[in-house]
Amino acid sequence: MHIFIHILEHSFIDSVKILPFIFLVYLIIEYIEHKNNTHLSHTLMKSGKLGGVFGGILGSIPQCGFSVIASDLYSKRAITLGTMLAIFIATSDEAIPIILSEPSKAHFVILVILIKVIIAIIFGTLIDFILNKKDKNICEEKDHHHHFHGNCEDCQGGILKTAFIHTIKIFIFLFIATFALTYIIEIFGEDKFSYLLLKNSYLQPFISSLIGLIPNCAASVILTKSFLEGAISFGSLIAGLSSGAGVGLLVLYKRNKNLTENIKITLVLYLIGAFSGLLIQILL
Repeated sequence: MHIFIHILEHSFIDSVKILPFIFLVYLIIEYIEHKNNTHLSHTLMKSGKLGGVFGGILGSIPQCGFSVIASDLYSKRAITLGTMLAIFIATSDEAIPIILSEPSKAHFVILVILIKVIIAIIFGTLIDFILNKKDKNICEEKDHHHHFHGNCEDCQGGILKTAFIHTIKIFIFLFIATFALTYIIEIFGEDKFSYLLLKNSYLQPFISSLIGLIPNCAASVILTKSFLEGAISFGSLIAGLSSGAGVGLLVLYKRNKNLTENIKITLVLYLIGAFSGLLIQILL
């Protein structure tokens, strides 16, 4: 019982320490989104043959729910499949502020963003090229003038309120993830915990990519914390973050009525994340 309370207290203190920094990051993210979301959405719709490139680059911009916007636009065939997948792959969700909160690991942020953008552009462009259905998928006659906000909170609440809500949500997930990881390591030992996660195994990226498919920010929090704790490799982190599209995948299943196509898209996303992570793990 003493160990349980000690770990609980330690996890809470560690999570509270980075709250101000995470709030600041989300405040900046909300400001960027509030100013640019509609413009970025229209840019995607007009990207044409460069959809994979635009999707990869724009998907890496810190924002809330861009994967949701991509799912909605694709369900209306306003963007190509390659563009949507590029956005899914490039989006990093909660990983960026969590990594930045660890000064000794902050340099990995640039690597994560750069590598994911490259993967997104390559596969997004390749998929569109293979399918060769750009002209059929693009509904050029449609001109959408909605103010997109993905799964963000009501605009009327202001960016301070939205940033605060996001910070609290991430704090809860971060606290739970920190407590769970610390407790497991304390009970089973670091060596056994690493063994359970297949540390140094080429199978680890496949597990991480599967975790990344969980349509919740908890997945990216768990993956990022596991990486910072040394439990998973950098390649496995990339695998999980590349397949992780947040709630965008849920929106795709809701808006796009072709279930078979949705399952195929999910499988492709999983394989891209897994094999990209495996390649990085082999090279590094």
